[in-house]
Amino acid sequence: MNKRTFAGLVLPALFCTLLWGSAFPSVKTGYALFHIGEDAASKLFFAGWRFMLAGIAVLAVSAIMNRKLLVPRKEQWKGILLLGIVQTTMQYVFFYIGLSHTTGVKGSVITAMTTFLAVGISHFLFPDDRLNTRKTIGCLIGFAGVLMITISSADALGGGFAWNGEGFMLLSTIAAGGGAVISKFVAKGQSPMMVTGWQLTIGGAVLLLAGILGGGHFNTITPQAIALLGYLIFLSAAAFTIWTALLKQYPVGRVTVYNFLVPVFGSLMSGVVLHETVFTVRNMLSLVLVCAGIILVNLTGQSKEKQ
Repeated sequence: MNKRTFAGLVLPALFCTLLWGSAFPSVKTGYALFHIGEDAASKLFFAGWRFMLAGIAVLAVSAIMNRKLLVPRKEQWKGILLLGIVQTTMQYVFFYIGLSHTTGVKGSVITAMTTFLAVGISHFLFPDDRLNTRKTIGCLIGFAGVLMITISSADALGGGFAWNGEGFMLLSTIAAGGGAVISKFVAKGQSPMMVTGWQLTIGGAVLLLAGILGGGHFNTITPQAIALLGYLIFLSAAAFTIWTALLKQYPVGRVTVYNFLVPVFGSLMSGVVLHETVFTVRNMLSLVLVCAGIILVNLTGQSKEKQ
């Protein structure tokens, strides 16, 4: 690996996965700083502000890069609206509520299942993205890791399976996997930043509206809480912008293989920030299985690109 590749690919990819991993303890910290208890509407209010403003930030960066605001054509709005509802609104309704009823460690590992769901769905929809032996083995290994950390009677991570905790996190991954497939249709031939910026803005606005209609609000607003929200907005906008730039410059397989670090960073930072139990045999084995599954799935695409 030369210095150019290290600086141009490795470091930015590590930065993106570090940001995405930090979202798990950051959201749970946000609940504490804004004094959001069991009020689901206030959680949606919190999520709505984050994603709507992140979408606006992505559109602003895109406008600077393209020297104009990119606006979808009339026929593109239907797909972008669908993507916003599935990938942002539905995914994060379940994510924000589910994460408040489970640990950051569990949440970060369960979310990794999005990769395997997207691969499975793509097999039936895209002729050039079929499952093969390596992808199948990778998905099975990954699912085993997710099942290991979620289905247990009493472990060091809090034990058991709660429908509004681990169950909602699983539903969040289903929405994310479906959104990933929808985005393949919607973003075809379009600017990824335009599509994502608008779908984040629309999906976030729906979350915010749902929160407001449900009576959601911030019980406490402090400089620390605003700073935390600002970080989450930066996290979503910056990580996507950098990731998109990497995908434009490097083969997809060489970039996406770094996704395996998200559950690793998420678990480790949840342990540090939230003081959750991380280094248990079950937890470490689960992380190893999930990471191995994601690597196998992504190396398949990488090997094809090299041929």
